[in-house]
Amino acid sequence: MEALEVYKAVAEVVDPVYLVGGSVRDVLMGRACNDFDFTTPLVPDRIEAAVREAGRRPYLIGKKYGTVGFKADGRLVEVTTFRSEVYPDDTRKPNVVFLDDLAADLSRRDFTINAIAMQGDQVIDLFGGRADIEARVIRAVGNPRERFKEDPLRMLRAARFASQLGFSVEPATTSAMERYAHRILHVARERWMAELDKLLVGDSVAYALELLAATRLLRFMLPELELQVGYEQNSPYHDRTLYEHTVGVVAATQPDVTLRWGALLHDVAKPFVRAEKPDRSTYVKHDLLGVELVERMALYLKWSKRRREDVRELVRDHLLETSPLREADAAAKPSPNAE
Repeated sequence: MEALEVYKAVAEVVDPVYLVGGSVRDVLMGRACNDFDFTTPLVPDRIEAAVREAGRRPYLIGKKYGTVGFKADGRLVEVTTFRSEVYPDDTRKPNVVFLDDLAADLSRRDFTINAIAMQGDQVIDLFGGRADIEARVIRAVGNPRERFKEDPLRMLRAARFASQLGFSVEPATTSAMERYAHRILHVARERWMAELDKLLVGDSVAYALELLAATRLLRFMLPELELQVGYEQNSPYHDRTLYEHTVGVVAATQPDVTLRWGALLHDVAKPFVRAEKPDRSTYVKHDLLGVELVERMALYLKWSKRRREDVRELVRDHLLETSPLREADAAAKPSPNAE
């Protein structure tokens, strides 16, 4: 079902209603969209009543936050009351305040490209989101420091959108990410993983990983990898820093999330086993120590047993000719001869 058809089906039940957020961005970019978000000035009780009056069953699990779900032509959709979020006591648990103003609702969203609404085929763009889509730029709505103080996960979402969309993050937003990078520690690691998994399979993963390093998010999320940034390998097999090499391997690996986690961590142990020879550095048994580090990181990141085992195997075997990472690893080196 196309976006306009979905909108019409929802508008038959709840009126007035607006398509909003990333679904509008994807419509304007001509991207496939299967996840539609709707918003309305109606309060939750009135949304629920409208759904029941239309003979539909309301889903009320999110009602206290302003969201009521129902089925429209067989598709589960959610409609949320215009709202703002107040974060008391410097926490991430907001008090939700319902509004009747679309502009105020859009102003509390994360990035301009996600702060666009549509009513039917009418586009409502109050923050320059369409221009930023054209310029392929990710820009925080309003003051980026305020947006990231409200919800630090937005910093990681910026990198994820950059990877998925092939956009760059504009300087003021990047600067705020660096300033508040430490606040990512306030966010549950399960939420990190949801964003990192999407980031790793994006077409512009190399830019996104470099962004994580440049903004110091990598330092607070994956400190074992942050050691690789600027790390000269002193090896005839490498003409790039260790992190540059790692990023190159990830980008050259097939966009499967498990393979790319393996690529990201394949050399994670190198800084811990470095030994010097007269003409170069060596990294004996970094594959074996890498397995131990993956085990520790997997526990910290709360991976499933299956992922932990799969990534551990990829790291352990990455030097073997049979490794699915072997070709990508060789492509990221100046010489076809691998260590």
